[in-house]
Amino acid sequence: MRYIFDVVKFALPHFLFFEEDIPIKELQTNNEIRDREVRLIGSEGQQLGIVSAHEAQRMADDEGLDLVKISPNAVPPVCKIMDYSKYKYEQTKKEKEMRRNQKTIEVKEVWLSMTIDIGDLNTKAKIAAKFLADGNKVKATIRMRGRQQAYAHQGVEVMAKFAELLQSVAKIDKQPNVEGRNISMVLSPVVGK
Repeated sequence: MRYIFDVVKFALPHFLFFEEDIPIKELQTNNEIRDREVRLIGSEGQQLGIVSAHEAQRMADDEGLDLVKISPNAVPPVCKIMDYSKYKYEQTKKEKEMRRNQKTIEVKEVWLSMTIDIGDLNTKAKIAAKFLADGNKVKATIRMRGRQQAYAHQGVEVMAKFAELLQSVAKIDKQPNVEGRNISMVLSPVVGK
């Protein structure tokens, strides 16, 4: 059933689905903390020293806040008195902001032919330069038809001319390569341009 949902989700536009909940690392809170002693940090960030877990829980209850184990691997574990629901909300907000600011690199494809004229090649190079200026990678592809497969070296020469036209804005990630009926090459933007 999950496979069918994934296929449907892949086929439909992304805006039709609700944003999935961002998983947050769950921390031990309140009565889940079973350690004998903990290093306690107060709600204002002050160090309260090493106290028993029962005493730390009592102090958190007196302030009306939660006792949260923030560093379980320390000896003794570090716990802090805080409002855990507010902390989870702020973490979710930070992760959403980081995801929003993250730049995804797309691979745009430009189709060429073995018999392409220099004017058309220049036009395709301008289109590819726009893609590269946006920070995307460009995959240039030539599909060989019929007897063109016997002259694959001519297609590689066309790819070399295409890369030469874009040498000021792109570098070659994957050299022109013959894969069955296709010749493909991948270009990426030059850093700092």
